[in-house]
Amino acid sequence: MFDFDILPPMLRILAATFLVCALAAHAQQYDLVLRNGHVIDPRNNVDAQRDVAIRDGKIAAIEASIPASAAKKSVDITGLYLTPGLVDIHEHVFIGLRHNAWGNGDLSVQADVMAVPNGVTTIADAGSSGWRDFAEFRHRVIETSKTRIFAFINIVGAGMANADDAAEQNEHDMDIDELSKVIQQNRDIVVGIKTAHWQQPNFISVKTAIEAGNRNHLPVMVDFGWFDNKSYQQMISTLLRPGDISTHVFRMPAPLLTPDGKPAPYMLEARKRGIKFDVGHGGGSFNFALAEPLVRNGFFPDSISTDLHISSATGVMLNMPNVMSKLLALGIPLPEIIRESTTNPATEIGHPELGQISVGSTADIAVLRIDHGHFGYADLAGGKVDGTERIVPEMTVRAGQIVFDLNARTAVPWREGHLKYAAH
Repeated sequence: MFDFDILPPMLRILAATFLVCALAAHAQQYDLVLRNGHVIDPRNNVDAQRDVAIRDGKIAAIEASIPASAAKKSVDITGLYLTPGLVDIHEHVFIGLRHNAWGNGDLSVQADVMAVPNGVTTIADAGSSGWRDFAEFRHRVIETSKTRIFAFINIVGAGMANADDAAEQNEHDMDIDELSKVIQQNRDIVVGIKTAHWQQPNFISVKTAIEAGNRNHLPVMVDFGWFDNKSYQQMISTLLRPGDISTHVFRMPAPLLTPDGKPAPYMLEARKRGIKFDVGHGGGSFNFALAEPLVRNGFFPDSISTDLHISSATGVMLNMPNVMSKLLALGIPLPEIIRESTTNPATEIGHPELGQISVGSTADIAVLRIDHGHFGYADLAGGKVDGTERIVPEMTVRAGQIVFDLNARTAVPWREGHLKYAAH
């Protein structure tokens, strides 16, 4: 062992200081530890109080107790739930100078603005772009966002580009060869094929999307749209494949129930075959008249999603935690709500490595608070359900970085923190 006594006094002090700093740095083996939170991680069957440590953007440890001194930053989240970052697989975030299928003007939203403050770390855009404009979408939106963005590419080349759904009615723009080229060039982002708003009394758009899905080994998400000129049951029972997704599952007047209010047998059979049912709340696709009896009879959605766009974000949908809260009010248990908002949707889009909190996985985390009181939730028909709980996002961690902190848990009292303020 080195003898410090042989050093001159000043060097002795410097050497001792260096040693103390080195030992402290070694003791701080983590970048961040979130302590005393209740972890709900459905994929790994964790539903208990745990401390979670992060290093280099990855989950480094999940233990009953991790000392605060083991990390450069320690945050106490006592009384809060720590879950995987929320995964919303039905949003519209191709924002820009374009018309949109819902009416004049662009109704897409900026991804980070609506994701980060709501605990959402991963989203999938649901068919806003097609093969003609996907390169622009990738360059201008996907590659510039903090939020991880995947995409269902529209079966129509122009995507949702024009007013009054005109673009999506053009079967001559459903070019599987061109679509497949774009998919192959963007395999890291494209997670499926989307068909929506098809108004004709046939299944041309669905069949073409499935053909493209078969060729490219991808699932299809279907926004069925019009119920009065073709059979939803026929589509679910004879066209969709295991892994395909029927979004807007609670939209009227889909014939999902028997006369006595039970889930229709064909719905149960479709689920057994592996068809996935997604909420896709949106601005016109969520009704308690379907949701309440289905949930009461144990037919929960496979995935909770928002169908986020300007109209839904400023209507009764609001955001992902609000949709989760509605389903909580209907009686779906909280751990299942988390499963349907993390693990399940991540698996549906072919990325099961997300939506979980495992050592070595990317540190995408939502910290949630459950408020207790009297809350009201509305559907798109003006119906109301009362609840006693509301899910509130407190903190969002994306790839190990705290990107949202509602109650400034990572800050210090400014009078005591010896902070340096610069004039601007």
